[in-house]
Amino acid sequence: MRAHPAGPLHADVASSHESVARPATPAALNHLSSAVWPASARRNADGAIEIGGVDVRDAVAAHSSPLFLFDEDDLRSRARRYRDAYVGAGARLVYYAAKAFLSTSVARWVTEEGLGIDVASGGELAVALRAGVPGDRLLMHGNNKSVEEIEAAIAAGVGRIVVDSFEDIVRIADAAGRAGVVQPVLVRVTVGVEAHTHEFIATAHEDQKFGLSLSTGAADEAVRRIAKLPSLALVGLHSHIGSQIFDAAGFQVAAARVVSLAQRLWDEQGIEVEELNLGGGMGIAYVDSDDPLDVADMAFQIGDIVGKECAAAGIPLPTLAFEPGRAIVGPAAITIYEVGTVKPVELDRGAVRTYVSVDGGMSDNIRTALYDAEYTVTLASRESSAEPVLCRVVGKHCESGDIVVRDAWLPGDLAPGDLLAVAATGAYCRSMASNYNYLPRPAVVAAAQGRLAVLLRRETLDDLLALDPGA
Repeated sequence: MRAHPAGPLHADVASSHESVARPATPAALNHLSSAVWPASARRNADGAIEIGGVDVRDAVAAHSSPLFLFDEDDLRSRARRYRDAYVGAGARLVYYAAKAFLSTSVARWVTEEGLGIDVASGGELAVALRAGVPGDRLLMHGNNKSVEEIEAAIAAGVGRIVVDSFEDIVRIADAAGRAGVVQPVLVRVTVGVEAHTHEFIATAHEDQKFGLSLSTGAADEAVRRIAKLPSLALVGLHSHIGSQIFDAAGFQVAAARVVSLAQRLWDEQGIEVEELNLGGGMGIAYVDSDDPLDVADMAFQIGDIVGKECAAAGIPLPTLAFEPGRAIVGPAAITIYEVGTVKPVELDRGAVRTYVSVDGGMSDNIRTALYDAEYTVTLASRESSAEPVLCRVVGKHCESGDIVVRDAWLPGDLAPGDLLAVAATGAYCRSMASNYNYLPRPAVVAAAQGRLAVLLRRETLDDLLALDPGA
């Protein structure tokens, strides 16, 4: 994709008015949709938002802003819901996505709720192990795993390593052989199915870095090579068709193709595929118009699809595994910002856009700039009855593309010092955060029953300077 650094719709007021519906009344700006906000989100008697019984003003007073605020009970509840739905649909294990957000506390929470964790680096593996997650509940991904990462995974007794290339086979087999173990592996199959999602996060079409192609025979060849190696045990196949998926249609085609490979392996090589990991990438609601399928409905439909495909192919139904991705952690957190500058900008045709600058930006949420992602934002420290104005919430970085929420209606009396809350920022915001412009990364805290707990402390300038030997 080629785009202006500021992204599409930059300074395009006409398109903005058409795509972002004006609230019916000023009071509608104060509403918190249950589809978008954490389960405990409410406005208290002062009109301020509370999460887990904690007023956002108190959270910021204690931990400054920007601030990621998690609803612990909501995250745990979502973990249980996915565990129950997908285990009920035939899954051996449901894996939490470490890449979405990881801390030792979150790793413990999801493990306590019965999930495994999929990791994609030595760092993520180290956090999970430090949290006490048993090795057999971990799955390791990666298109370019280092020898050190593979050795660490094998030493930890990781339950599954996903083979992503022929080089992977050699490295994993060698490391397992030297360790004197037989390492269970899955072969990641590129099935040529692209989910209806953003180009950069759709991962199953042919022209991309992940997996071994089904159409070229690379996946078949990988299985043949693994079968000859005594230090590896093929336990199944892995497929992942994308992210932010709202229905089961893509899984229908992907499952048919993976089951076809499983049938061929049985007929030609006598190899039974015992486990089928269909990935996941289940979607969440970032804005009211997003309409993801109910968790239980999605699980039932995918399980039914696999069952029918295996029956038609005449092969035993494999044990299933799933990786829901952002769906467990994404909706469970918000980001709180303090408003700094409010700048109305007159454009052509008499239009005005109000630029609302906050104390964070693309260093704590790169997704808007990277994926043109949409978010819901609201005034969080009070309610307002002022008339709505069309705003663009922007960060403080030296980039015209430093946009948090491209187009949103906010109260016309918005002022410096107000707090804004952006919903559904639990996934891929703090985990993709940077120190651009030497901004320390925000703290991450969790609220439950009126109390706050620190998951990751705020970075300081001393933390950043500690990396500089000349400082």
